[in-house]
Amino acid sequence: MGLVHLLRAVTVNFDLLGAEFAARNGLHPTDVRALIHLLDAARDGTPATPGWLGRQLRLNSAGTTALVDRLERLGLVRRERDGADRRRVLLEVEQKATELGWAFFGPVIDKVVATAEGFEADELETVRRFLTSVLHATQQMRSL
Repeated sequence: MGLVHLLRAVTVNFDLLGAEFAARNGLHPTDVRALIHLLDAARDGTPATPGWLGRQLRLNSAGTTALVDRLERLGLVRRERDGADRRRVLLEVEQKATELGWAFFGPVIDKVVATAEGFEADELETVRRFLTSVLHATQQMRSL
């Protein structure tokens, strides 16, 4: 249970950081989650459509449209036509969003990276395996 409590504490702290970032930048916490999903999709090579984003955030079509409109007005996201299927719209994170994120989260990311550098490769692999398993368990609970 000690690990569960530590994970909860880390989650709460990251959530508080996300809320502070949102407040400083005139965003809703859902906006921040949307940006995270879009950045993760870009990193993984996943095409991010409004429908895909809505499923990730569990928003209906109207809520997703309002979210994307808001992020687009703020210059954080843009809609692009899919080159392979012109009927499909893809969402792209603007450089401004990335810069805002790094300006705020960069110091904590640097500290986490520095902390990880103090561990051996096999220790980090164990942590990675553990966190991946926890992630999968929580994702399964979301689909219930």
